[in-house]
Amino acid sequence: MTLFTNSLGRILGRGGTEATPVEPSYAGGAAIIQPVEIAPNDPILAYFQSNGGVVDIDVLALDSPGLLALRESGMKLVVPLINQGELIGLLNLGPRLSEQDYSADDRRLLENLAGHVAPAVMVAQLVRQQEAEARTRERFEQELRVAQLIQQNFLPKEAPDLAGWQLAAYYQPAREVGGDFYDFINLDDGRLGLVIGDVTDKGVPAALVMAATRSVIRAAAQRLTSPGEVLERVNDLVCPDIPPNMFATCLYCILDPETGHLAYANAGHNLPYLHTAEGVKELLATGMPLGLLPGMTYEEGEVVMQPGESVLLHSDGLAEAHNPQREMFGFPRLLELVALHGSKPDLIEILCRELAAFTSLERQQEDDVTLVTLSRTPVEVDNQPVPQGPLDEFTIASEPGNERLVMERASRAAEQAGLPAAQIERLKTAVSEATMNAMEHGNKYQAELPVSVRVTVSAGQLCIAISDSAGDQSIPEPQVPDLEAKLAGMQTPRGWGLFLIKNMVDDLRTSHDGVRHTIELVFNLKGDSDA
Repeated sequence: MTLFTNSLGRILGRGGTEATPVEPSYAGGAAIIQPVEIAPNDPILAYFQSNGGVVDIDVLALDSPGLLALRESGMKLVVPLINQGELIGLLNLGPRLSEQDYSADDRRLLENLAGHVAPAVMVAQLVRQQEAEARTRERFEQELRVAQLIQQNFLPKEAPDLAGWQLAAYYQPAREVGGDFYDFINLDDGRLGLVIGDVTDKGVPAALVMAATRSVIRAAAQRLTSPGEVLERVNDLVCPDIPPNMFATCLYCILDPETGHLAYANAGHNLPYLHTAEGVKELLATGMPLGLLPGMTYEEGEVVMQPGESVLLHSDGLAEAHNPQREMFGFPRLLELVALHGSKPDLIEILCRELAAFTSLERQQEDDVTLVTLSRTPVEVDNQPVPQGPLDEFTIASEPGNERLVMERASRAAEQAGLPAAQIERLKTAVSEATMNAMEHGNKYQAELPVSVRVTVSAGQLCIAISDSAGDQSIPEPQVPDLEAKLAGMQTPRGWGLFLIKNMVDDLRTSHDGVRHTIELVFNLKGDSDA
């Protein structure tokens, strides 16, 4: 008597084209019966499903390869095992050892036995399935632990300490480990490489690709000077060996801490956000992800970060997180948060709090979340940060006396920037004189021709730009007045203004564009004044 158990999908042919084997067993000294393969689409399975009683193989008339195989194996009776209307196995019997036919009592006994055996077989199948699932789950959990270990060992233990800069990083893996990574690379010329990336897929394969990509980036960064060249080299190296259907997005930046110059190239990664006094902008650069196609080139971009500015590098685990209503956190929301809090040193903590509040603590994290912030220390005067960017911008009519209005607004902006009181007094004199020159000599006191004024702070300097409408005229270089020459008529009686202005400021710049003529008065916010 032979008993076999298989999953329902294989018995009924629902899971593919795999044939269903009938396993042999032993009965006393009977010969071994070879396994019988029954194809999933064999009509005998449908017959067994619908019959539910003892089937005499010898008298059954059915065009079925499975039926022929059963006969050839020596089977005489087959009793389908039906549980809750589903076929879960077959009870197979060969010839009786007494060489007598099976009686009616034998058949009734077999039908009753099948009614008891079928539930037991179903339970055994479920237990076997659960044990297999438990083993699979244990292997999967072990794989995740290995992947997490690989990731954690390859991530930087701490951010570099750069004078005048703050670096911070955050990495939170999801339960299903992805391939997020970030890195800081100290270059020989004092510059710093910053890397953030994300490998598709999950588990150990993604972690191994992450580790390999990081290592290749580190090697290429020491030999190549531009971020685009580094990504080109890395892409060509990983393309031949990366597993099918896998690739890595990556953003690579090179920072010059002395000048604030930041060069970057992007291999399909999320765009970084630069926060300035004027708002937030995306640092655009295009390029294919690493590992898809060899021979790719990568566009480069550059920006000079001013004191008080910051940049956020991020993976998609933050923006693509969902709340219980399946709404996505989204890049617009992230951009708005950076605009509001980008100047704060705890930007990463703020973003994490916003993410937790959005998704709810009960919801499982969907993907790795990686954040890296780079901030340039704001200029401080008397231990107070100085605002960066535009402080004031306005126009005023070219009418006598309006120079006092310009002087008052410019001095208020200078106080806001932290310019010392002694320098503010010099500023008032220089601004008044420059404004009068613009109204009188530039605009000829024509009220309809305005004077434009713009006050900005950048890189530790306060700049006041005053423009008139005489762009076709160039301003003469300031001359040292010679009183005797003026009295003798050898020098024009005028010319004291530019000399006075030059000696009241730390730097004097002039320019014209054919339409407007501009004079810039520059004051240092820290250190000794050159004036």
